[in-house]
Amino acid sequence: MAIKSINAAIVVELGIVAIAAGCFAADLPPLPKPECPSPFSLDINDAHRIPFENPMPRRETKIRSGLYNNPEFALPGVVATPDARLGLFMKKLRDTVTVNRRLLFIDGKVIACNPNWIRDHVQIMKGWKHWEYDPLSFLQLIIDTQRGDGQFFELVKQIDDYHWTYVGPESSRLYPEDNMALVRLEVEADVEYLVVEGAWQYYRMTGDDKWLASVLPALEKGVDYMTSDPMRWEESLGLCIRPYTIDTWDFTNDPASGSDRRRAGKPLCAMHGDNTGVYQAMKQLAWMNRRLCNEAKAAEWDSRAATLRENIMKHLWNGRFFVHQLPVRGAKPLDGNESNRLSLSDAYALNRGILSGDECRAVIDAFIERGRTAGTFSEFFTIDPAYEPSFNRYKPGEYVNGAISPFTAGELAKGAFRNGREEYAWDIIARWMRKVEKDKDIYFLYDRKTGGPISADAGPSAWGAAALLDAIEEGLAGIVDAGTGYDVIEFSPRWCVTPYTELRYVTGYEVSKKYVDVRYIVRPWGLRCNVKSPAKKIAAHILLPEDKTPKTLLVNGEETAFALTTVGESRYVDAIVTPTGGVADFEVLY
Repeated sequence: MAIKSINAAIVVELGIVAIAAGCFAADLPPLPKPECPSPFSLDINDAHRIPFENPMPRRETKIRSGLYNNPEFALPGVVATPDARLGLFMKKLRDTVTVNRRLLFIDGKVIACNPNWIRDHVQIMKGWKHWEYDPLSFLQLIIDTQRGDGQFFELVKQIDDYHWTYVGPESSRLYPEDNMALVRLEVEADVEYLVVEGAWQYYRMTGDDKWLASVLPALEKGVDYMTSDPMRWEESLGLCIRPYTIDTWDFTNDPASGSDRRRAGKPLCAMHGDNTGVYQAMKQLAWMNRRLCNEAKAAEWDSRAATLRENIMKHLWNGRFFVHQLPVRGAKPLDGNESNRLSLSDAYALNRGILSGDECRAVIDAFIERGRTAGTFSEFFTIDPAYEPSFNRYKPGEYVNGAISPFTAGELAKGAFRNGREEYAWDIIARWMRKVEKDKDIYFLYDRKTGGPISADAGPSAWGAAALLDAIEEGLAGIVDAGTGYDVIEFSPRWCVTPYTELRYVTGYEVSKKYVDVRYIVRPWGLRCNVKSPAKKIAAHILLPEDKTPKTLLVNGEETAFALTTVGESRYVDAIVTPTGGVADFEVLY
């Protein structure tokens, strides 16, 4: 029996016991089931009206709620009752973003990017900003190589990839020793505002005022270029313009556009996404100037943003969403659908601070309605209606001419969480959770009829994965860094629209070692959120369950004044608090 005991290998997982070396279960005494600490013995529950019932992370409550070694508990991540599905979904999204990371060896530098287009890199930054340890090198390369007129290059490609031949010599820079080329596809009109967004994100991660002061002139020069160059700006409308493309994409309907991405000689239009993006960049420039105490410059950017908004709403808003492309300088529309063409940048506009709550809800409702009538597997269009019989070589439903995208879904969900459509927003997350569970993966684009993936090389799957992560982070968990390093937090948890009654959610920036740790529980008599963070101030905006009316708000056990506010038909408890010892413990009693 001693020999058997020495040679026995016992593996216990998912309730299954595997036994090797000829040892039978009957030969062994049953293993005692370990006891988790009683929640009532935990300091976190001392003197609180709503105790947390499960120490977390853990593997089991009444059913499996966590995984072996808790791989779902990362930044951002969640461990929740009654199951581990949301945690697994977030893990898959993180993994999808991570595998897009790569290195560039160029001009004597080693550059980390995710991936090698600044557009994708900044969009995907919504995910990787939480864990990336070299978040600056690619952005810094783009800023440092700014052209004299103010525009930025956007991508790094191998010289034999030929992208640099699609544009004029002024729009590329070759590095023969590295076989690499920096390129600006001239039809693109979103690069400058995305560089501003990337800098704004990086600054929030680090709070590096010296770095911000060093790059702010270049960022401002880029937006000045977008709002003055005759090929980027239509003075008569006060709007940014581009060649006639599909939304923010980089080719026109002309078949020659496959190898000609120059802007000269092409029909021009004002695309709403470029303009809402520049509006957002102006507001971000105002915010960054205020961080450096440049109040006069900040006020100037705010004023310019207000003027741009007036022009956008006057010329591009149709009362429900944005006109897709407005032809300028004698250009002709491709068909009669432009005023009714819903596109991916409508979803992005929800989160750029340009629309009122009612306007945001109109856009959201337009997507919902279109999803009911379009005959597609979902409403997360790149564009709808698609161009008939084709756009360039793409027929309706192919590529960006009407395919379905998870990045549209992520932006739409985030906007819906923030604007009183919380149940719809959770439905979007839940649908993509089921989709990823079924497909075992997430893709860049999907067929609008079948829901199957479009070819794997259509674009980075990480783009959509990051957008969905961001919707969970800032929309569902409601954790928004309103300062730098989470020193000021806008905290808007909306967990009560989900089936999760108790959970622990963590997020932060690993590069600056700033972390936010939230425990949440909801019970028939109230809900509780314990927030540990670096925050000096937290602006709480806590969603109430549909049938509940708050009587009392306790913060760290002390009764605290609050306001009851309404967003759409949803009700929130609002309070601005100062954490004590890094902790703000909210208890909302009904």
